[in-house]
Amino acid sequence: MGTIPQGQWEQHYADGLGFRPLGRAERELLAEHAPAPEGGGRALDVGCGTGELAVHLASVGYTVDAVDFTDNALARAREDHRGVEGVRWLRLDVERDDPAPLHEDGYDLVTVRLVYPFLHDRQRVLHGLGERLRKGGALVVITPLAEHTPAERRVIALDEDEIALVTSGWETAQRLDADGLAVLVLRGPCHADARAVEKSPTTGHALTAALAVVTDAAGRVLLGRSRRGMLELPGGKTTGPEDFAAAAVRELVEETGLVAAPGDAYVLTMLVDDSHGVPRLTAVVRITSWSGELAVREPALVDRWEWLDLHALACAGDIFAPAAAALDAVWPGIIPTPPAVTAYPLAVDQPPVPGEPAQAVRLRDAMTQTVVDGGWAPSDRVQAALRSVPRHRFAPEADLATAYDGGDRAVTTRRDETGRATSSVSAAWLQADMIESLDPAPGAIVFEAGSGGYNAELLAHVTGPEGRVVTVDIDPWVVRRTRRFTAEAGSGRVTVVEADAALGAPAHLVPRGGFDASVITYNCWDIAPAWREQLAEGGRLVLPLEIGGYTRAVTFERRGQVLHALGFTYCGFVRAQGQQARSIPTVDLLQGELTLRFEHGTALPTQGLEEALRGPRHEADTGVTMGPNTYFGSLQLYVATTLPGFCRLAAHRDPATGVTEIAKGQDVPAILGNASLAYLTYVQTRDGDRPEDKEWMWVVHAFGEQGPHLAEQLVATVQSWDRTVRADDNSKHTDPVLTAYPADTPDDLLPEGHVLDKKRCRLVIQWPGHTEATPPPAARDELAKQNAS
Repeated sequence: MGTIPQGQWEQHYADGLGFRPLGRAERELLAEHAPAPEGGGRALDVGCGTGELAVHLASVGYTVDAVDFTDNALARAREDHRGVEGVRWLRLDVERDDPAPLHEDGYDLVTVRLVYPFLHDRQRVLHGLGERLRKGGALVVITPLAEHTPAERRVIALDEDEIALVTSGWETAQRLDADGLAVLVLRGPCHADARAVEKSPTTGHALTAALAVVTDAAGRVLLGRSRRGMLELPGGKTTGPEDFAAAAVRELVEETGLVAAPGDAYVLTMLVDDSHGVPRLTAVVRITSWSGELAVREPALVDRWEWLDLHALACAGDIFAPAAAALDAVWPGIIPTPPAVTAYPLAVDQPPVPGEPAQAVRLRDAMTQTVVDGGWAPSDRVQAALRSVPRHRFAPEADLATAYDGGDRAVTTRRDETGRATSSVSAAWLQADMIESLDPAPGAIVFEAGSGGYNAELLAHVTGPEGRVVTVDIDPWVVRRTRRFTAEAGSGRVTVVEADAALGAPAHLVPRGGFDASVITYNCWDIAPAWREQLAEGGRLVLPLEIGGYTRAVTFERRGQVLHALGFTYCGFVRAQGQQARSIPTVDLLQGELTLRFEHGTALPTQGLEEALRGPRHEADTGVTMGPNTYFGSLQLYVATTLPGFCRLAAHRDPATGVTEIAKGQDVPAILGNASLAYLTYVQTRDGDRPEDKEWMWVVHAFGEQGPHLAEQLVATVQSWDRTVRADDNSKHTDPVLTAYPADTPDDLLPEGHVLDKKRCRLVIQWPGHTEATPPPAARDELAKQNAS
């Protein structure tokens, strides 16, 4: 921790030395501005030394984690305060160590007393501590001031500019005085949105410069806090005939003391913009290896150099515009609003750059174990991929805990203008399950539709050194991002292509005989012919297929021109773009209170339906009950594929004032008749203190003259599902037999079953015990006419 070597601190405490005792004024200010919450609170004392402050906090109602990176300090603290309860003494370097020992639920108070001036990466540490505050909590920095400190001891104090940096970006920042010490009480997120800023106008006719992008062993990027009050990358103007890579290497050592070989400097991108009307050309140079000790070599220009976490750059405050653009060029997405530039990426074969904190390794192992314990990754190869591929490096804008969430959380990486997610890193369990279902052999060549990098690298790891992955995406930003991330942290066995993935891979990348396996990573209403045509005979295709608006990751096997389903997994993905993008036909009812969604693609007639909805409601019990944690996804699919007139009914008003009693924002399966509607919902039939004591029953509500008849159909369907599909074990529900035929397949060549016609394929679904087939298209059209008459 900090600018003084750890050995000197060990000797300091071994010699019996300490620091300024905790004063009365400090105690009074802490009591006034950071009292323990009623019932007790939790505090973190950073750089606790011999423990005086930690013991005081415990005496006023806090449970305290007291951390220091010197063994001798902690030994003295334990000895001096034997018998004190409520303090946990932890050896931890807050700058370098894995913070696993700290309390997961955060702290009501974090104190940094007489420590902050000794920190090296001050901004990163302060940001990380702020993230650990509970709602309403405070971070208190107590520090000497430079104006009250002799020049020879300046290292222990902060000046006014540094105080301003500490207090900027918080919702509230109070500055108090305690006998000459500054007491800074900081509350609210320590976020100052990243903002690209310019320097003062230049007098030149044009500018050319090179910026060096350097990361440390933990994957953090080097940035300097300049005298202009902004963050900057190492770099500067070129000199004479000097090339850009050489300029970056030279500037790096001149400014920071770090030494890089020219062969480890790669010019990735040329950025073109202007500075106050003066044309500017900036080379982004990635340094993949370096040596030396970090130092401030040009103190007139830079106050300090710090290693910053990538995910924290979004709230790092002012960043010099070319530096912000360069960071976005290396890691697209980490600067939320990068400055406008014209970029000319260069075809550079950059080697992977290592570096990750110990915390990432721990969290990756924990995520993998969660996935394994859930039964999603039974094979050694998939488990090894999950433990090896650095997921966080493919979502650098997310903090480590979010990136390695082992549950059901995807990391959204791009949204459209409406806020809808258009690209993400999917939940780890789902990626593992789809790869297990794909089951690519070692050496397999795999096609992926929908890029991002992480899933492709998992596949590359599973297929091994002889394998290869071709990943295709229609979004240029996603493609640029994927190329950069696979270059930074990949295997070199992933080829990234910008194209409409519904058209498959470019012909020159398709292996003779077709891909061994193909995976689609976005919701598909239809199955593109190219995915079947470019798949080898017997190869597997896994895709999230929408059936009635319900998405299942379906594993298909190619047998000739037919795809045969092998398994289903409940899931959800971002929607398709390009040729496969589609809008769902909808009809609003009762001035927007309700919406009918025709997920099969064709809106049915709704004349007279609003009048029916204002009339009496018919209700029918199914007699089919369910307890807590019951899976009913198979019921949704069963209804959607076996009943003519299927649609989904969504409610937009509170049940107390609506006509349907459907929860606001929810939708339910429904079937439509002639000015009539029936839909499936449930009511609670048993309550209790324990979850296992609760019970619900499926019921049908209906409106209109045909409502009772439609209700009978729905009731019979639910009862049939209960008899033939449902199982007590949620994982044992019976799947249908599903086959996908080319769109031009005539009716007489289809097997018996329920036919769902898509634009590019025909799905045939066969449920056990359900022999009645869905009417063919002509009959369905006739049914619609009858209902309308």
